[in-house]
Amino acid sequence: MPQVSVIIPTFNRASFTREAIDSVLAQKFTDFEIIVVDDGSDDGTEAVLRASHLPIQIIRQPNLGVSAARNAGIQAAKGTYLAFLDSDDLWKKDKLWHQIHFFQDHPTAKICYTGEEWIRNGRHVNQTKNHAKYDGWIFEHLLPRCIISASSIMFHREILAAVGLFDTDLEICEDYDLWLRIGAKFPIYLLPEKHIIKRDGHPDQLSHKYWGMDRWRVQALDKLLKTCELTPGQRSLTIAELRRKYQILIQGFEKHGKTTAAAKYRQLAETYSGE
Repeated sequence: MPQVSVIIPTFNRASFTREAIDSVLAQKFTDFEIIVVDDGSDDGTEAVLRASHLPIQIIRQPNLGVSAARNAGIQAAKGTYLAFLDSDDLWKKDKLWHQIHFFQDHPTAKICYTGEEWIRNGRHVNQTKNHAKYDGWIFEHLLPRCIISASSIMFHREILAAVGLFDTDLEICEDYDLWLRIGAKFPIYLLPEKHIIKRDGHPDQLSHKYWGMDRWRVQALDKLLKTCELTPGQRSLTIAELRRKYQILIQGFEKHGKTTAAAKYRQLAETYSGE
């Protein structure tokens, strides 16, 4: 059995996906399997990958979204540890080596992530304080926004038995949702070195496709409060963040004259007015 299962979801990214796979095959640590989940591509991605004769497993499914694609990869995975790589991102050659050695040196740790380098339209991009990384019990730092890249994470598969899989009801912010569920129960450790390269600037990215990311974040926070066992402190922090995001949405919709949408979120905010 491989020690690590690498799961790469892809949709209509034949050339990007090949480059992502090559960055895995170039890893210093080699005890892994690669599972590529083709989420209903119609650009010939599957044919290109099969013709390459790369040492990968390809799963083909209808276009069900990135959560369903990652979940399909998880269900097929044989490794003790799971690692994800978005098809437009790249790993530096020591990424898996550093994470595996971290787990060997910290046997009680179940999950870790790394720093990241950002490239937009071929140019390096500096990160702001809003994207700072944190180490350990970081639940409160996960609430405002998604600070963990899926391509940087590695965790023991038993974590999913405790918190569940990616939520297929969330079109985006599915990673934000899962990291919150994990962060409520487990410390998430940081390897601050930049072991991944995130490539931005192409129009098919989900973060560019949808406006108003907080619409999905409030959905994730509401679900967290209703379905997860949180400590009193975690619950208080979550409600405070949810209220803040509701107010941002209400003000935004009112500013653009969308009174029905504003009223909807005002009513949802009232659900937590007594807490």
